[in-house]
Amino acid sequence: MDFNFNKLNKILGWFTFAIALTTYWLTLEPTVSFWDAGEYIVTSANLAVGHPPGAPLYQMMGAFFAMFATDVTHIAKMVNFMSALASAFTILFLFWTIVILTKQLLVKKDEVLTKAKEYAILGSAFVGALAFTFSDSFWFSAVEAEVYAMSLLFTSLLFWLGLRWVADLDKPQGNRWLLLISLVV
Repeated sequence: MDFNFNKLNKILGWFTFAIALTTYWLTLEPTVSFWDAGEYIVTSANLAVGHPPGAPLYQMMGAFFAMFATDVTHIAKMVNFMSALASAFTILFLFWTIVILTKQLLVKKDEVLTKAKEYAILGSAFVGALAFTFSDSFWFSAVEAEVYAMSLLFTSLLFWLGLRWVADLDKPQGNRWLLLISLVV
């Protein structure tokens, strides 16, 4: 594996994150939607109890983001921004997951990674992550205060951590990924 591939993987992953975050930030809902989003914003801002089963981590994170509102009229926008940020991180982990899976498909165990395969892997991950970024249902959950964005963030994070664990399984400290997976769960 080439150092330039790893560096380009990180740069392109964060670039994909920046595209997603910018897109979601520019299309963010400035106020409350007409469904559960209003309840999530109110319970987050006041640290109140939502409808069962509730979403305590979401509400604590929402309260943290609501603290950054400069005015009470901007609380909804800040809680909505939390979903946009979680969705952008989902896209980042999706990019890196596609890189790992595509690399496993294209490269044999002891084969040297050619420049053409590097660009194919990174290009596939970039197109795949951006396709999901601009998909209809994901975009709508990314710009409003709903639990789906944070749920997808944790799902994509756990899947990426699982792939990292499998890649380091034979190494002496390979189980550190399993400990991190347990902590996230």
